Amino acid sequence: IDKAKAKSVKFATERFQDTLGKKMKAGLPPKIGSFQVFVNGYKDADFWVRRFQEEAPPKPVQEHFQHLFEKLVCLDYIIRNTDRGNDNWLIKYDKYKVDTPEESIYVAAIDNGLAFPFKHPDEWRAYPYYWAWLPYANIPFSEKTKELLLHKLRDLDLVKDLLDELHKLFKHDKGFDKSLFEKQAAVMRGQILNLCQALESGMSPLQLVQMPLLRIECDSRSKGASFIQQFQDKYPFFSSC
Repeated sequence: IDKAKAKSVKFATERFQDTLGKKMKAGLPPKIGSFQVFVNGYKDADFWVRRFQEEAPPKPVQEHFQHLFEKLVCLDYIIRNTDRGNDNWLIKYDKYKVDTPEESIYVAAIDNGLAFPFKHPDEWRAYPYYWAWLPYANIPFSEKTKELLLHKLRDLDLVKDLLDELHKLFKHDKGFDKSLFEKQAAVMRGQILNLCQALESGMSPLQLVQMPLLRIECDSRSKGASFIQQFQDKYPFFSSC
């Protein structure tokens, strides 16, 4: 809806600057802007996933793609992305470079705006991770992914620094609410703990998204760094994985 509105406003302000354009522009909320990086040569993930089912790439390329897919999974899970359809991540594949897998296939995660929720879905919609239905989600996390991430996610100081940086970034929003951010951080801590356990236990991405949902909240009654685990006790009416 936001993309369609933006296109409509652009068209109106260019064609009808003195009338309709002003009215439509006046109806939009003020916004500082957004930072975007444009990528070239990519197609929707759905396009290449279907192609790979018909004509599989060489095994080294498949293994590298699986690692890229797992990195996407970890990103989405940590930030609790609520809008990762197969049109919101892209694949770039060059079959003429298969001798060097790292240069033959790339993944780009786009449109990450609907992330960092202040609670897990608990009403009508489940906001599923659509990649969980792909065959790659049935494969246990690789050792390469474990070596890349597990020691970082176990580091409580690193996690704290990450949340501090997010706090600084989110404060630029005029509508920033500290208590709301604490809820966002609680969800994120719970996601990180679940991901750690999944990596340690040799789970697959599909098994990861089936783990009990939890929040890890700061204990305001404690003088030191103390946390309380809260498991989700209410789930969406329409669930998925």
